[in-house]
Amino acid sequence: MSAVTAPTPHTAPDGPGTASMPPHLAQLLRDGLEAVADEVEQEVRRQVPEYARPVDGTRRAHLRAGVVQALTLFVDHIADPRGRGDAITATYYELGRAEALERRSLDALQSALRVGGLHAWRLMGRTAEELGLDSTVVAALGELAFRTVHEVAEAAAAGYAEARLRDTDELEHRRKRLLDVLLGEAPVPPETVEDLAHGARWPVPRRVAVVALAATPDRRDAERPLAAAGALVDMESRPPRMLVPDPEGAGRFADRTVALALRGRPAAIGPTVPLTEAARSLHWATRALGLMGRGILPRQGVVRCADHLSTLLLHGDEPLLALLRSQALAPLDAASEGQRDRLARTLLAWLLSGGNVPEVAARLHVHPQTVRYRLRQLEKLFGESLHDPGTRLDLILALRAEALRDGEEFGT
Repeated sequence: MSAVTAPTPHTAPDGPGTASMPPHLAQLLRDGLEAVADEVEQEVRRQVPEYARPVDGTRRAHLRAGVVQALTLFVDHIADPRGRGDAITATYYELGRAEALERRSLDALQSALRVGGLHAWRLMGRTAEELGLDSTVVAALGELAFRTVHEVAEAAAAGYAEARLRDTDELEHRRKRLLDVLLGEAPVPPETVEDLAHGARWPVPRRVAVVALAATPDRRDAERPLAAAGALVDMESRPPRMLVPDPEGAGRFADRTVALALRGRPAAIGPTVPLTEAARSLHWATRALGLMGRGILPRQGVVRCADHLSTLLLHGDEPLLALLRSQALAPLDAASEGQRDRLARTLLAWLLSGGNVPEVAARLHVHPQTVRYRLRQLEKLFGESLHDPGTRLDLILALRAEALRDGEEFGT
């Protein structure tokens, strides 16, 4: 990013502003400049609240320098209407930067310019009248006065904007660094986190949750989440991620709030954990996002890991899960494809209902006699192992994984 530079003053336009000035006018005004500066400074202090109250020595010096420089530029324009005031406008550029770096609004400085410029014009206009200058010259002086105020105000605004831009970029860089450290695998000493957080102007929370966002192909910035209080966001990572402090505080992370902040973008919210375990929250949020993409968890909306812990546990080791399914459900391989599906659904419903046939029938929307018939088939396939607690647990896990894979709980 290229730096913003101070604007170059415009040359005086043709017209009244170029009216011939008495040779001695510029020198006369320059000789009385300090006295005029005193009155202008007093008027600014009287009318602009930010300067009316006591200010530190540095800001008071800036005010005085600004008044003197603006008056000097005005007089310089009288001496040479087409002259350039680069050095003076550069001073105002720095004044604007100083306001931004001190995190103050530019309004006070701009108000001071308007008030000071008007008062200076009144004082110098009075001198012009005392000299008996004709109306054309007085009008030209007015144009030069407004031109001067415009130039220094424009320079101050440019300096302010440049400093704010640099400050914002630096703050974003520091917050990105802080997020990388918090989500890294290596443990980080608390004092390091405190130092980084202080530089990033980020209050250190006790607990956090990490949100993994579904990536968009074009990576448009418009897809960036809406501002969330204190959230650290990295849209360049894959998947994009957002660390939210105290997610359960004051209802901050209610479902509707999250959906609005994410602009409807699919996302997974990791478990709420102590700050030192933020990487663990990211791990599970990323895992959940992957399961959303496969249809094992809902593909759309916001999925909370806390609501799907058993599913995440089941899919924490995919090869081991595949081995469990293959081993536990091997007896079903003797059935035909269509029959296997019906028997698997019936077996899972029976295991979860504690062997209550009417409840199984209601869940599967079939007649109880149909359930009993299928259970006799299952007894033939599995034998006495159906009554072994360990086997039952393995069957529940394996059948549950199949149901999630097929995007259903129980079928017919």
